[in-house]
Amino acid sequence: MNQFAIYFNLGFNHIVNWGAVDHVLFIIALCLRYQFSDWKKLLILITAFTIGHTITLAISLLDIISYSNNWIEFLITITIIITALSNLFVKKTSNKKNITLIYWFALFFGLIHGLAFSTDLKSIIGSGDNAVLKLFAANIGIEAAQLLFVLFLLIINFILLNLVKINKRDYIIFISGAIFGIALYLACNRIPF
Repeated sequence: MNQFAIYFNLGFNHIVNWGAVDHVLFIIALCLRYQFSDWKKLLILITAFTIGHTITLAISLLDIISYSNNWIEFLITITIIITALSNLFVKKTSNKKNITLIYWFALFFGLIHGLAFSTDLKSIIGSGDNAVLKLFAANIGIEAAQLLFVLFLLIINFILLNLVKINKRDYIIFISGAIFGIALYLACNRIPF
């Protein structure tokens, strides 16, 4: 297997495993209010998150930043809580101001999420030959896994909202509330002091 495939799989498996429940909860909370007709917005949203993720992975790889893993794990749960709560207060997803703000939040929260994976990735990639290619491949794998989850979520949304005819607002409130509760529980267990 070539290096690109190895690191692509590493990034993909970073998202598609039981240990990534907080990452998946964040993706669900971030994308819950969208449907297939919003695919361009979702693609930009997920890509903004991945760009943030990539920036901190690169910064960590270059030893520019040091941080406490305990604080990062705690802050990740806070990003989930904020994202879930935002779903409760946003009435329309089509408002241009809301969309732009969400992109910036996704980028910023991606910075935090990237730090959680950076220690593991840094120990695997190192700083030698092809470090940039390895980092690129891992991030393409992360992006592919996230888009797979988004596709799955869009299918679930379509079935529940269009075929079963669940009220969209009630659905968003229920799922966001559940995500909020799980994230709050995780946050309480991860308080770093």
